[in-house]
Amino acid sequence: MGESTTADGTAALAVRALTDETWPAFARLVEANNGVWGGCWCVGFHVKLGKGRTAAENRAEKEKRVREGRTHNALVFSGDECLGWCQFGSPAELPEIKSRRLYEKGLVSLPDWRITCFFTGKGLRGRGVADAALGGALAQIARLGGGTVEGYPEETDDRKVSGSFLHTGPMAAFENHGFTRTRPIAPHRWVVTRAVDPA
Repeated sequence: MGESTTADGTAALAVRALTDETWPAFARLVEANNGVWGGCWCVGFHVKLGKGRTAAENRAEKEKRVREGRTHNALVFSGDECLGWCQFGSPAELPEIKSRRLYEKGLVSLPDWRITCFFTGKGLRGRGVADAALGGALAQIARLGGGTVEGYPEETDDRKVSGSFLHTGPMAAFENHGFTRTRPIAPHRWVVTRAVDPA
């Protein structure tokens, strides 16, 4: 895939799916960032992470799901370097969500797709990675048939919030991509939704 460049000559951001081919770049980023949040390897929304579960088990679980086509991440690249991602999937693929009790209390029907988490590597924030990843995830969802998409972002309300606490995504990114607030499920977390037409 050809890469374009920005006005300052740096590689423009490109979004690719997490596949066998892109796994090595994804794994390099995860390894460079302590396995992501101490060893999650981006499986915390696939399976319940118990105390006895190791980072090695999480890595094996994620890699197996990649090989079997049972995980979806929109990876953001600059050249050959993976900078971050947005994870999405069906509720069956991503059953573990934050604020479950309040989420289920107001649930009318499950969405077709969930956008559960974002990650940007250390030193790479402020480059539009989350926004690019969300746009890429929506494009992949359109190619996979579209449908109702939910996200669960944190509203900062001008609070100072560490980027690591915004792993379900910043509200501004979702609103910039046409999501609307449906209902609150925690003091600062919302269910946001939008429809995506099939590509």
